[in-house]
Amino acid sequence: MKRRALIRTGLAFGTGAFLARRAWAQGGTLNIYSARHYNTDEALYGNFTDLTGVKINRIDAEPDPLVQRLRTEGDKSPCDLLITTDAGRIERAREMGLLQPVNSPVLLSAVPAHLRDPDNNWFGFSKRARVIFYNKEKVTAADAPKTYEALADPKWKGQILIRPSGHIYNQSLVGSLLAALGPEKTEAWAKGVAANLARPPRGGDTDQLKGAAAGEAMLAVSNTYYYVNLLRSKKPEDREVAAKLGVVFPDQAGRGTHVNISGGAVAKYAPNKEAAVKFLEYLVSVPAQRYFAEGNSEFPVVAGVEMSPELKSLGTFKEDQLNARVFAQNNAEALKIMDRAGWK
Repeated sequence: MKRRALIRTGLAFGTGAFLARRAWAQGGTLNIYSARHYNTDEALYGNFTDLTGVKINRIDAEPDPLVQRLRTEGDKSPCDLLITTDAGRIERAREMGLLQPVNSPVLLSAVPAHLRDPDNNWFGFSKRARVIFYNKEKVTAADAPKTYEALADPKWKGQILIRPSGHIYNQSLVGSLLAALGPEKTEAWAKGVAANLARPPRGGDTDQLKGAAAGEAMLAVSNTYYYVNLLRSKKPEDREVAAKLGVVFPDQAGRGTHVNISGGAVAKYAPNKEAAVKFLEYLVSVPAQRYFAEGNSEFPVVAGVEMSPELKSLGTFKEDQLNARVFAQNNAEALKIMDRAGWK
């Protein structure tokens, strides 16, 4: 509770200047369908209600059922805002015609073009880089792979830990490779990665990191915030895992590191559209952006936002400027490629 109170206080401080730029009506209701399952997000919702008087009703569930529910409900849906932890699911909702465009100068100026839908149907509000980690006792920084393509090198046979192909984070990563390399080279790469797996994929990103630290493999692929959360953990055993791992942001000499988003979108039949847009604009305010960095170790989408010392310790990096809609649209083909490659 103390941590939540501190975060709430930090969010409130400085938010007034943002709100003063907007003629924000007090009160009302906002119905959110959210696939973000982070306890720390409670501070965001509570602070928004404190600032605006808008009451939030929220349904938390996995992303695919939420999108299907939105589709089934049609124009009778009470949903105002859909929130997902990746571009893939929110883009599927757009393709199904379940979202509506938002013309907000605040969002357009705050969110970089590659992190939002080109037609303004959805907007990223936090970033998660998918990077390579290595066991520092087994691999030197000089020898660690510097590109995603290098993960297919036979020298890493039996030495890679990564989630199953069915997970959306990997589908988006491979979707970005599809855009960069084309289908033939991407499939050859996927076969190389499948041949280099230390074991059949299982578990989440944290499991891959713990496995690499324990010596099950030399390399692991994970989103950065899982690592930073270990680094910041109050548990000594978690910090010990992080201490054993080095970090590589791939493709710094080329297109840059693949970055996915947490994103939000106004539902097509939103009964409270004004409140939904208001909430999206709140999410890109500097105090809320600071919260994403502090609360769940995610990178802010707004430039210049202060981050925790642990997140800052990763350093700056060049990110792939491929629009998130592109790799999201490639998800289905990416999954077929991974299945054919034997990456289950």
